Amino acid sequence: MTALRPLIFLLAGVLGLAGCSVHQPVSLYQLDSGSPAQPAQSAGMAVLLGPVVVADYLQRETLLQRQPDGSLQAATDGRWAGSLSSDIDQLLLRQVAGHLDSQRVVLAPATLGFTPDVQVLLTITRLDSGAKQPAILDAQWRLIDRRGKVRDNRIVHLQEQHAGSTAAQVQAQGVLLQRLAEQLSVALKPLANQPPVAEAPRKAAPKPAAPAAEAEKQPKIPMASPIRTDMEVFRF
Repeated sequence: MTALRPLIFLLAGVLGLAGCSVHQPVSLYQLDSGSPAQPAQSAGMAVLLGPVVVADYLQRETLLQRQPDGSLQAATDGRWAGSLSSDIDQLLLRQVAGHLDSQRVVLAPATLGFTPDVQVLLTITRLDSGAKQPAILDAQWRLIDRRGKVRDNRIVHLQEQHAGSTAAQVQAQGVLLQRLAEQLSVALKPLANQPPVAEAPRKAAPKPAAPAAEAEKQPKIPMASPIRTDMEVFRF
């Protein structure tokens, strides 16, 4: 019996270490929104931000790491603390509103009665980094004015170096989104003073047809009728 005690203690120690490794806490991360200015104008430029389309591979809580060969692997020491898409929406909203100094920047879909000066259609096709790979953001936007006309179409590629840790990578990705919001705001500002949309002229209502009684009152012009004589004379 005494010979079994060391073996029991050894198994208990191994199971204890295994339990610690399984329950090792994982860090949760959110994008850094920076320090955007608080917009003061309640009647500033009206902007409808969105829909913001994020690439499918980013639609998860897993924090992906870009490898030197271009592949992606799930990080083992951290994950997103919620929806990455929602974090991107809120970061862009606060940054654009601060740059434009306008409280009238809203996320799509707009509420009833909100008429934007400009709508931003934004697609983010890449946002990732790796321990030895820089943070990269690829995006495209289109700006639609109040007449439905495309006023700007731009493809953006941004890159940011970092220290290599997971926390440094997340911070670098937040910086890229802040830079995207700054460039977007610069493109939006010239569209703030658009002339109002003129209403289409109304067509005049067709005049009603004259009643039959009035038509009968109109003077009738006698038709010429030939009279047969030695000569053809037309009597009116």
